Amino acid sequence: MCGIAGAIDLEGRREFPAARLLGMTGAIAHRGPDDEQIHIEPGVALGARRLSIVDLAGGRQPIANEDGSIWVVQNGELFEYPELQAELSARGHHLATRCDTELWVHLYEDHREGMFEKARGQFAIALWDRNTRTLILGRDRVGIAPLYYTIADGWLLYSSEIKGLLASGLVAARPDPAGIDLFFHTFCAGTSRTFFEGIRSISPGQYLRVHDGRVEGRTYWDLDFPDAGAEIRMDDPTPLVDELETLMRRSVEKRLRGDVPVVSYISGGLDSTVVLGLSSRERGAAVPSFTIGLDRAGPDERTNAAESAAALGSRMTTVTMNRRDIVAAYPELIRAAEAPVMDSSCACLMRLASAVHSQGYKVVLTGEGADEALAGYAWFKTQSLRERFNRMGLGFINPMVRNAVLRSMRGDPAHVPPRLGIRGTRPAQQDIYDLMAQARTFVYSDDMWRRLGGHSAFDDLGIANDRFTRWAPLNQSLYVGYKVMLAGLLLQAKGDRVAMNSSVEARYPLLDEDVIAFCASIAPEYKLRGRTDKWLLRQVAARTLPKQIANRPKTMFRASRSEAFLAIDRPGWVDQLLSPESLRATGYFDPEGVARERAAQVRYPTVTPRRIIMDLSLTCVVATQLWHHTFLGGGLCDLPVWEPGAMVRERDRIPIPIGLPAASTPDAATAR
Repeated sequence: MCGIAGAIDLEGRREFPAARLLGMTGAIAHRGPDDEQIHIEPGVALGARRLSIVDLAGGRQPIANEDGSIWVVQNGELFEYPELQAELSARGHHLATRCDTELWVHLYEDHREGMFEKARGQFAIALWDRNTRTLILGRDRVGIAPLYYTIADGWLLYSSEIKGLLASGLVAARPDPAGIDLFFHTFCAGTSRTFFEGIRSISPGQYLRVHDGRVEGRTYWDLDFPDAGAEIRMDDPTPLVDELETLMRRSVEKRLRGDVPVVSYISGGLDSTVVLGLSSRERGAAVPSFTIGLDRAGPDERTNAAESAAALGSRMTTVTMNRRDIVAAYPELIRAAEAPVMDSSCACLMRLASAVHSQGYKVVLTGEGADEALAGYAWFKTQSLRERFNRMGLGFINPMVRNAVLRSMRGDPAHVPPRLGIRGTRPAQQDIYDLMAQARTFVYSDDMWRRLGGHSAFDDLGIANDRFTRWAPLNQSLYVGYKVMLAGLLLQAKGDRVAMNSSVEARYPLLDEDVIAFCASIAPEYKLRGRTDKWLLRQVAARTLPKQIANRPKTMFRASRSEAFLAIDRPGWVDQLLSPESLRATGYFDPEGVARERAAQVRYPTVTPRRIIMDLSLTCVVATQLWHHTFLGGGLCDLPVWEPGAMVRERDRIPIPIGLPAASTPDAATAR
């Protein structure tokens, strides 16, 4: 992918200073180290940093149509670019390049804002129509490519990363307590709210239309499911297995396109292994693979990953990390994510992307999306159990557990609504959201509660589909997964941001539009059958992989959390961030409450609901404090802060233990 940034004047036709625009694009140079170009005319500015993958020589952007009346910059890929190029040429359009970015101006000429319905892939674009003086800012359907915006001094500013907005010199970094509160519910800031006051993210499947000083948000796509009971069912599911395999093979083939080599992530699980198997079959040769090994820092999947790679003939590179490595990587992770991050495995993925880059690669396939499409997470199984309890009249069990936990940990029930829910339902994720929300009662300061003023975090989730209540309960939960954790965490802090930190584009075959639509259409029992998750995908895997691999149980990739931050050999900055002085300086957290949590964690080492809440809350406190220090002026610890124009020097990066030396990689020369 690339990085885009720019501005449009909401008050007139002022000229945006070139130096300011170059400051914005310079702040996201890691997204596009291969080229930098800008286009400025009265009232509008477009800038791009390019990671060249398609048409290496000719795909420079911003790019215009034949008469220069329409300009576009893109972050991402239109994977069906060969088919679109042929279609547009047949309709008489003159294409000056082979690059997919150029296709946008011609799609707009033919379809105007309907162009998004023709666009397939992962993208964020800014398109300028000079004749109507309209700027279009849009994102792909599920939110793979990011795009942020804010309004300052009469300008609407946009950028692929928040750093680009802050580097404009027009935007002051201020915290948004509601964003932090959402983090303490759902582990992320959601799909439109960020942690910075006044800075918003364009939601997946939406675009902004900016014209005559007005900014209008519009939705061009939303995930949909059949009404409960109307899903596709067959006496013999073989045709469904055939169709999913065909769709996945087509999706993998499209994501192997480009003018640079493609590699793949692999874990010990099913999803990435299926992607690696299909991509190797499509290429006719084993695709190189990369995996993480955890050294006493969480479940270690190296053995399973090595078995899968060996079965497919893939040359595998292993990046090994321990607790100390994870903690050492956290400051860079927070700079990359521009947000507090609870999931410490994101630090591992950041190091893995760095290993991909160090071997000369720019594109990696990954397996995200299967758990959302086909019910891969543990909470989908517990949801069916909870529904059985409700049918038996035992719906009181969850409140009993909640109140017992609160009493045992000195929590304040007044700050936790008794039956949190989303649009009148309790999706599968709700129990873990409730636990997370309860953690606030142990660590929030009185001032934080006052600043929130009764705001409900669930109002920010964007669960607005009017058909939501008509779907089967499992599909309601899958929808929440797509909207919240996938878009807000997995595709942000665990996807785009950590990959592009090392100038690597991650591609997601299981997030293909056709794969998503097909999985949404089928009955819930093909997704979760008894205790077997991703049932239909396992049938596809059995055609590609050895039986013992296809039937492996789901293992969530997770690394150490608060125990790593509170270990005896923890770095000094952890204690500095959690000191009473630093906690009072930010005002989010109660120093006495945090101290109690730290002491209780030592007293209760076994895994219980009580310990889980401690782990989650302390990790979130450390991450929030570190984010504040990094982006809001420092002063909390001895770590450096992020500043516009500041770049992370290569010698400041943490050394990466890589199992296979780059020098022995036969493909590295061609990748460069």
